[in-house]
Amino acid sequence: MRKIQMVDLKSQYEKIKTEIDSAIANIIESTAFINGPEVKNFQQELEKYLGVKHVIPCANGTDALQVSMMALGLKPGDEVIAPSFTFVATAEVIALLGLTPVLVDVDSNTFNIDPEAIKKAITPKTKAIVPVHLFGQCADMDVIMDISSKHNLFIIEDACQSMGADFIMKNGTKKKAGTIGHVGCTSFFPSKNLGCYGDGGAIFTDDDELAKKLRTVVNHGMTVRYHHDLIGVNSRLDSIQAAILKIKLKRLDEYAAARNNAASYYDNAFKGNPKLKTPARYAKSNHVFHQYTLITNGFDRTKLIEHLHGKGIPAMVYYPIPMHLQKAYQDPRYKEGDFPVTEALAKSVISLPMHTELDAEQLKYITDSVLEFVNRY
Repeated sequence: MRKIQMVDLKSQYEKIKTEIDSAIANIIESTAFINGPEVKNFQQELEKYLGVKHVIPCANGTDALQVSMMALGLKPGDEVIAPSFTFVATAEVIALLGLTPVLVDVDSNTFNIDPEAIKKAITPKTKAIVPVHLFGQCADMDVIMDISSKHNLFIIEDACQSMGADFIMKNGTKKKAGTIGHVGCTSFFPSKNLGCYGDGGAIFTDDDELAKKLRTVVNHGMTVRYHHDLIGVNSRLDSIQAAILKIKLKRLDEYAAARNNAASYYDNAFKGNPKLKTPARYAKSNHVFHQYTLITNGFDRTKLIEHLHGKGIPAMVYYPIPMHLQKAYQDPRYKEGDFPVTEALAKSVISLPMHTELDAEQLKYITDSVLEFVNRY
C-alpha cells in the first residue's frame, strides 16, 4: 500500500507530469515570468469555467480578501461580519485594514455561517459580510444575498475551500462558489482543490467598475505606469503558477468526482455509528470535499488522532480554537460560551485524509483503523 498522505500531491503530479514539465520549461525558455501570456490565458480559462466576467489573479487567498476590501472602499471602523469557525485569514485581513471583525456562530450541519446569526449582528456600522464556504460546500447564499439587499451590505465570498462547487439559487439557476456576491476570493495554495506549486490566488466579480479597482489595487494602485491613483499592494500570480493551474483547471471537475468517491466510501463505512457524525450534504450546494470532516462523540478525539498516527494515517483538526477565543482577536464583546456551535465543533471535529489519489486499499485501511478505535467505546 502506498503511504497515506493528508494530501497526495506527488501522485497527482505524476499523472500530469509530462504536461506540467513541458509548461514550466516553456516559461523558463521564454523568460516571461511575471505577467506573461500564461497568466492571461489562465485568467480567461477560469472566467469561462466560473461563468464570471472578471477574474483578477493575485498572489494568494489572503491577498484576495484584503484587496477586495480595499477596492470596495471599506474604511477603519467599518464592521465586517464573519464566522468564528474559520481559518485566521478571514478575520486577519479585516483587522489589518483597521476594520472591525464581528464574529458570529455557524450552522451545526454545514459548518457554514448561520444567516440568523448574521441578522442579529448587523448594526449601523456594518458594511460587509464574509461568508466562508467551508470544507467544500456553499453557505446559504440565497438568504445572505437577501440580507445584503435589505441592509445594503457588500458580500465578499471566501471560496478558498470550495472551488468548483455549485450553488442552486432560488430561481433554479446554478452559480459557482465565489460568483454570487459582489466579489469572490480563492486561494491556489498547493493543497487546495485547484492548487498550484507555490502561492497563488484570484478574485472574481461581474462588476466592471469594481474589476478596474481590483486590478489597480493589486498593481500598486497603478493604472498607467508610475501613475498611482489608489493605495495599492503588490500581489501577482506568476506565469509558472498560472501555467500549472491552467493544466489542473481542465481536471477540476474530475478531481471533485474523485474526492466525492472517497467521501462516499467514508460515509458508507461510518454510516449509523453513533460515535461519528458524517458530513452533512446541503441541498442547495454540491460538495467538493476540500476536507472530509467528522464530528466525534463519546470518546477522546486526541487519542483517536494518536491511534491513527501510530498506524501511519494523518488526521487533522480544522480548527481547534475559534476566532473569538484566539489571543490576537480577543474582544470584550465575546467570551467563551457565546458561540456554542462553533465551540462544540472546535472540540469535536476531525478531518481524515482527502485528496484525488485515495484508492480503495487506503480507504479501507483508514476506515478500519478509525472503527477499530471507536468501537472500543
